[in-house]
Amino acid sequence: MNQRLAAAAATAVALSLALTACSGSGDDTDTSAADSESGVTVSHIHGLGLDPSDQRLYVATHEGIYTPDAQGRPTLVGGNKDDYMGFTVAGSKTFFASGHPSADGEGPGNKGLIKSTDAGKSWKFLSLSGESDFHSLEYVHDTVYGYDSTNARLRTSKNGTTWKDGAALEALDIAVSPQDPDLVLATTAGGVVRSTDGGKTFTAGEKPVMAFLSWSAKEALYGIDTTGGLHRSADGGATWKKPATVPGGQPQALTAIGAEHVLAATQNGVYESKDGGSTFTKRIDVEASGGH
Repeated sequence: MNQRLAAAAATAVALSLALTACSGSGDDTDTSAADSESGVTVSHIHGLGLDPSDQRLYVATHEGIYTPDAQGRPTLVGGNKDDYMGFTVAGSKTFFASGHPSADGEGPGNKGLIKSTDAGKSWKFLSLSGESDFHSLEYVHDTVYGYDSTNARLRTSKNGTTWKDGAALEALDIAVSPQDPDLVLATTAGGVVRSTDGGKTFTAGEKPVMAFLSWSAKEALYGIDTTGGLHRSADGGATWKKPATVPGGQPQALTAIGAEHVLAATQNGVYESKDGGSTFTKRIDVEASGGH
């Protein structure tokens, strides 16, 4: 069983039924992000982001990072088809990521933390190479927060090279308060768990069960449940309202850009809302796949 499958299975029925693990990077049967006569298709999406310098969309997948061209067709960035499991935009042209090399790629099986300063065209290994696979990454408060699925642990780093270990937990995604660096949330099979000490300890899970979280504005914490229902909390997750359901079924990724601006990937597309979920526009078609 590969690490992604083990991590998802450990979160049990509520999450793993909807978000089964993607296959290993050497799976010859996987057609995600494959060239075809009709162009490139993407699936197995692991992360979404907008570059703040030009508002360009980037989509991290099981086989490379893609961005839409003028016609909205996904185009490969950087020339490699590595498996980017964790991904976050940290600033202008600056990304952090984690994952695995492609079947013909170089380097250790786990990339640890890597960084790009040219919008994904090239990458530099920072730390934990060969040791850790981050399935969720956030960069906020000048700190990298990561969920290390290899070791089932929340970890933080100020410089990307030395790390502080937080609590051990079985989670799928994390979110950090934009106001309070010590307030960290994570999605688990028992619901959303909360830390008020920077990830050293977490409370028991609270319903509703979310697959993914994203928190870019104090009054707008977003969560997406296992069926694609988009939820919003104005009080840091104490209470939730469900303004909409994202088209396309089961979710694959969620990123809030601002209080009303949300990106979500589901089974059939990457969708964007600029009105808090009232309406959605499809940015990229997604090829249906059997796993996340």
